[in-house]
Amino acid sequence: MNIGGQRGLAFAAVIGAIVAVTGCGQSAARATADVTPSSTETTETITTMAGAVRGSGAACVFVKPDGAQKFGHVGWGFKVPGTGRWVYGAVENPSEKLYTPPGGYIGAWHSEGSYDRMLSDMSTDAHYPGTSEHPYSRYRCTKSSTHDVTNARAMISKVEARGFLVGVDPRTGKLTSRDCLDATYDVLKAYRTKRLTPAPKLSIPNVWVEELWGWSDRTLTPR
Repeated sequence: MNIGGQRGLAFAAVIGAIVAVTGCGQSAARATADVTPSSTETTETITTMAGAVRGSGAACVFVKPDGAQKFGHVGWGFKVPGTGRWVYGAVENPSEKLYTPPGGYIGAWHSEGSYDRMLSDMSTDAHYPGTSEHPYSRYRCTKSSTHDVTNARAMISKVEARGFLVGVDPRTGKLTSRDCLDATYDVLKAYRTKRLTPAPKLSIPNVWVEELWGWSDRTLTPR
């Protein structure tokens, strides 16, 4: 396995997840450190992300750095071009089970609203299925000259119905994953997000987030 050229890291993540009995579940403590914008971030990216350039696309990744036993947990959002509205959501896996078969309850949700509404909902876990003590505390965004809202919406339905897995698939016997990162990556890939770093199966969310080159980087506080 390979995550950003770091061989063995994904396997360590799986072993750690199995030992801890987690996998995109809630964490024991929330990250408190402020996040410094990346060197490639521009003022224009930050100030125009809410509306972006009229007709252009944009995408965001929301992060719980201490989620899943500190391997990280992520959710997603993408802009509906020309409307000022965003579609956002996540696979929360509140049961913390390593395997839930297709059609089973995995805490998947999605919503739609303004950019400010999206940040507010994510910062308070407004749609979390239950009571979340540790909302998303970081987010990274990018503008995208390509976009496919219809395809992304179709992928949302797919990831919400395919169950959850970190480990050996009982149907195939293969070591693989269908977790929060897979859901986030698959939705944003379907949207045709530019500069979207590949996320091989069993990738570590916190490692992948750091490899979103050129994306803005901000702390998310309850609002």
